Amino acid sequence: MPSTSPGGDPRPPGREPAVEITGLVKRYGTKTAVDGLDLTVARGAVTAVLGPNGAGKTTTIETCEGYRRPDAGRVRVLGLDPVADAAALRPRIGVMLQSGGVYAGARADEMLRHTATLHAHPLDVGALIDRLGLGSCGRTPYRRLSGGQQQRLALAMAVVGRPELVFLDEPTAGLDPQARHATWDLVRELRADGVSTVLTTHFMDEAEQLADDVAIIDGGRVIAQGSPDELCRGGAENSLRFTGRPGLDLASLLKALPADSAATEPASGVYRVHGKVNPQLLATVASWCAQNGVMPDAIAVERHTLEDVFLELTGKELRA
Repeated sequence: MPSTSPGGDPRPPGREPAVEITGLVKRYGTKTAVDGLDLTVARGAVTAVLGPNGAGKTTTIETCEGYRRPDAGRVRVLGLDPVADAAALRPRIGVMLQSGGVYAGARADEMLRHTATLHAHPLDVGALIDRLGLGSCGRTPYRRLSGGQQQRLALAMAVVGRPELVFLDEPTAGLDPQARHATWDLVRELRADGVSTVLTTHFMDEAEQLADDVAIIDGGRVIAQGSPDELCRGGAENSLRFTGRPGLDLASLLKALPADSAATEPASGVYRVHGKVNPQLLATVASWCAQNGVMPDAIAVERHTLEDVFLELTGKELRA
């Protein structure tokens, strides 16, 4: 019997999104952590879920993993209900928790090998240990591992079973630059193999580097979703910056620019042109400089980053 989308459109078996959430609500007493959240995660893609502390992202992910039961709404993971169909779903997903999930006295290599035996076609454990730099601590009890080693072991346990979908919670927190980039390479390889990945992170550069799609959550809802490029283009306009002698005639520059542009001198000799940045605007500024005897020391397009967009959407105040 073919499955259907929430709207009732038939889908061929196996063609559902990796994750499909509609109207998810989760409360803890009088506090509503997730408030009617909608989210779709495409198959075979890396989706980064971002949000300030208390936004609802961890509760959302834990509901997808089957650790939380929704109070309202519909959650489907690989087409299955993560609570009612937990036994069928567990062998098909990998979960990397930010902490816990490992016996404190167990050795790193025995935990990974035990996890591998729970799956029909696991990855080569020895190769995975070498890949993530765990060889030197394989016989060390988990409680004696450094924070970074514990992170790498949790990642290895999440992917060793060749999951169709993997949830990675802050996978590079506490890692040194080499281990961080090794983790990035592994995530890229998972995508190349068709594995769907849901990634939570506080590192905006990590989301920009890895994600095909980014969902920003705040107040228990998805407030923006799209590729990193789409979100950066959809935020405030990029600006053109150039440097020259202080006190240039900005009124004259404004006359040469399109009507919806603005020009400021935020610091002495530093000029910023705001508007629709394109080759024509760049040529107009360069032409104005030539006509007015201005030799710019530097001229550059300042692209808005994902961090800029994140702060514009969620605010800059600290969250508890």
